[in-house]
Amino acid sequence: MADDETASMSIYRASRTIKRRRSSLYNSLRSIHEDSIFVSEIAQLWPELPLVANLRCGLWYAKKFHSNCYFKSTDGHTNNLSFNTSRLNLHLAILAGQRGGCMIVDSTRKGKRFPDSMSKTIPIWTCVLNRAIVNYRNRMDGIDKAMEEGGSYSFGIWENARLEYENSNRGRLVCKMEFDGNRSKELDFEETGTEFDHVNSSAQNSNTTVQESPKWDSSLHLPLWVPDTERARIEHNLDGWIKQLETSGADIASISSLLKKPLRPLWISQKTVIWLNKVPEYDSWDFTPIILISASASSDIYRQKTSSEFSWNYIAGAGDDEESWARGPDVCNQKVAEIVEKDRVYRARRGQNAPQVSVKPTKLESTSQIHIQDQPLEIIMENGTNGHSLGDEHAIYWLGSTNLAVCATGYDFKSSNVDGILNCDQNQILRTLDDSEAHLHLPILNSKFDRFSLQRNLPSALSFAKLHLEGGKRLAVCCNSGEDISVCVCLAILISLFNVEGVYDDGKSFRETQITKLDMRQRLIYICKFVVNARPSRGNLKQVFNFLAGANS
Repeated sequence: MADDETASMSIYRASRTIKRRRSSLYNSLRSIHEDSIFVSEIAQLWPELPLVANLRCGLWYAKKFHSNCYFKSTDGHTNNLSFNTSRLNLHLAILAGQRGGCMIVDSTRKGKRFPDSMSKTIPIWTCVLNRAIVNYRNRMDGIDKAMEEGGSYSFGIWENARLEYENSNRGRLVCKMEFDGNRSKELDFEETGTEFDHVNSSAQNSNTTVQESPKWDSSLHLPLWVPDTERARIEHNLDGWIKQLETSGADIASISSLLKKPLRPLWISQKTVIWLNKVPEYDSWDFTPIILISASASSDIYRQKTSSEFSWNYIAGAGDDEESWARGPDVCNQKVAEIVEKDRVYRARRGQNAPQVSVKPTKLESTSQIHIQDQPLEIIMENGTNGHSLGDEHAIYWLGSTNLAVCATGYDFKSSNVDGILNCDQNQILRTLDDSEAHLHLPILNSKFDRFSLQRNLPSALSFAKLHLEGGKRLAVCCNSGEDISVCVCLAILISLFNVEGVYDDGKSFRETQITKLDMRQRLIYICKFVVNARPSRGNLKQVFNFLAGANS
């Protein structure tokens, strides 16, 4: 009977079955462990630089992360190039400015050396920020000069200040800048923004200090494998993306004050050759390095590895999408994987049922002979918290002086000075405040399960928030992750009850103005300035806009 089913199986179903068997729990955990060894080796080359995980694929590959960021590969896909202001990751630019650079960890399942988030999304981000900083400094220089001369000063923005390349090849370039039609500066630099190997030799002869960069390189640095057609398409859209950033209300002034050198990406994969006796100091470069580490090994063919006891199949990007793992990355441990496989092999040799596709934790708990001596791998942020994102259940983020805060439902409210709790999670939390009216539970579903759940509950959320905020009380809004629904609720509260300066006005400015998507984008950027792990979904943001637009009409 089984042979008949196998014979009648379609090619698609057969391929899916083979893929499912290869993507077993042990193979996934072992692949993650192998890739994490590579990441730790690269991190030790520059131990002073903070290690950052790019969600949602890079969080599994190190025991300790300083922070996380969120660059999506879809923003760098061909014919879908974009600069998304809802994922500005400005905290990463501030961190790089404070520490002299940073390292970002990511992975990919596609068999490529680097995901599109590293090949194009992050290079676009660094270029847009660099040019926006140039614009800001030009404006500040114009204001200073006007104040000194007692008159006005006309300064160019990127419509009038453009980069002119002497030649189009990717070798040595001469960059000429024009301000209001007058050529004011000519910079000669070598475009080496490809892989680490290309900047290795030039960095040895660099005498640049940390305090100041001799020139501000705001050119677009892409890896060599990005075709010229895509480079031209990105260059064509840069001016529009810069305007989008400048009109979004992002705090470019703070980034400009911290960054002494322009941001620039470097690419490192498992195929990159690094001479350990020639590793340059990160502060010797004339730019602020954003070192992009691709944890997964690129392979176009199926690979099988062997150990002393049994063979296993390598899975590139096995840590992809940490949210799909039931217990999170804190249980990703090589010892756990070895125990699971040894137990499977033990049962298989004795003719017992030993499927490799799934293993239940209860098997480990009921095996009295197995003693787990090593602790599971913990994702530890520099602030001492554990979890699958920065400060997941242990941090609360206050939005400036608004008396509003965002946190996860796992936060310990007993140790905080919160006056009210607005719980947007589906599950109840233990009441930690004496006043029963200080709690409100709104079981809001994600937009994937209910497209109107958030919109239906926003009137109750706003009424509860108004009751507390008008009396000067401090209100915490929480959800399961502290990244999505609670952020969207706070966004609706900020727009409905606060003015553009972040001062509570009981909705006066909201009633007098017509809310646009630009207003929402500006307030969301304000929230992300404090809640660095905010990841509001598009469906929930759409519900907030529909509610505000309907209430404002």
